[in-house]
Amino acid sequence: MVAVGLVEEASEARSDATLAPVVPPLRALQRDATPASEGAGVAILLLDVINDLEWEGGELLLPHFEVASERIAALAARARAASVPVIYVNDNYGRWRSDFRHLVAHCVEDDVRGRRIVKRLLPLPDDYFVLKPKHSGFFSTTLDMLLQHLSVRTLVLTGVAGNICVLFTAGDAHMRDYRLFVPVDCVASNTAVENVHAITLMATVLGADTLPSTELDLDALSGASNPPR
Repeated sequence: MVAVGLVEEASEARSDATLAPVVPPLRALQRDATPASEGAGVAILLLDVINDLEWEGGELLLPHFEVASERIAALAARARAASVPVIYVNDNYGRWRSDFRHLVAHCVEDDVRGRRIVKRLLPLPDDYFVLKPKHSGFFSTTLDMLLQHLSVRTLVLTGVAGNICVLFTAGDAHMRDYRLFVPVDCVASNTAVENVHAITLMATVLGADTLPSTELDLDALSGASNPPR
């Protein structure tokens, strides 16, 4: 079933006091690693959520991202509880001498627009990360190799921007025959119109299921058989 819609409800901001600006260690892909989530069949991708929003148009994305970030955080928590891999796929924003931990530190320690959202979506030690140089999470990255390592054939895409990096990643995932879920309430763009357009394209052209995150049964997805590569 495909549902295309827009979440326009208001979201109460969390107090900064409850969100400690900690930069936790993250699990890197290692040849001898055997994570508990290996073979789960499904993974959650958080696209460009470690984002300072300090770029032209970032102020437009901020209110939409605020709402979506609450749902993304809830979905990621459910995924971890179900031993579903949570993978941060993040732009390096042209910082070629930086790494993921430095990006997180910049977003939580500096006075930037995206600070509160990043604190809400901080990675945990067992999460994975992939840095990307361009729009798609697959282009010139190790993402496909990581997904093979985890025996993943179903992807749940979340993050920003819906009409750019989420859309490009969804397109590349579709061409690699991944089964796609793009929860409508976990994706945000600079405008509502752009977001609806992107969600519609992913649903109608790429075959993505766009039901809200609250209707995703992660246990069922984990146990479902995935199509062969």
